[in-house]
Amino acid sequence: MRPCEISKSPKSHYTGLHAKAHVHPFKSCCFRIPSPKAIAATSMESHNRREPVEERAMVPSSTPRQWHKSRSSTSSISMYSVQCGKCFKWRLISTQEEYEEIRKNLTDDPWFCSKKSNVSCEDPADIEYDNTRTWVIDKPNLPKTPDGFKKKLVVRSDFSKCDAYYLMPTGQKVRTLNEVEQFLAANPKYGSVVKLSDFNFTSPKIMEDTVPEEIEGRASSSKKVKT
Repeated sequence: MRPCEISKSPKSHYTGLHAKAHVHPFKSCCFRIPSPKAIAATSMESHNRREPVEERAMVPSSTPRQWHKSRSSTSSISMYSVQCGKCFKWRLISTQEEYEEIRKNLTDDPWFCSKKSNVSCEDPADIEYDNTRTWVIDKPNLPKTPDGFKKKLVVRSDFSKCDAYYLMPTGQKVRTLNEVEQFLAANPKYGSVVKLSDFNFTSPKIMEDTVPEEIEGRASSSKKVKT
């Protein structure tokens, strides 16, 4: 899917992740968009602040309760989830590798509860989308990270954006396709097994209605000062 606003339509499904800063992929592996599928990431901890959002088909992500103790730091993904294309319930995905495998062909190969071992649409959801967690919706059909490489997502301390970068086999961190290209040129042995199109720096969309109230208040104050 493409990044956009979360759709409330029951006719779409998502896949998502859970991070310490709570992030999830979007419908169709995308941001909150009125599309057929999505992925997301979120944090394991929750806000414990507001009532759940009703009739919302998206991926959840939550912010650590003690976020205020380290405002300058960023949070990374801690959980992954996907939304069933039939019952629209959220199912947790065990690993980033499995999550990316689902995401890479989500549009052409929709995900259903039956694809998870010993699970059916009759079972309760593994997790609910509500604002007790901060959610980040991811785009669908993004390339799976090549073996030996690692993709990282971190949520900025002010929850303004989720940044993506890759850790190369050498330990080098790259944040742009230009840097990937330079790395492959300097390391021919990797350039022979992976290509530039295997990397994508598209960032998931942080769902504003799930951002902690403390962060929302700080953001509003900042805007007032600027004006």
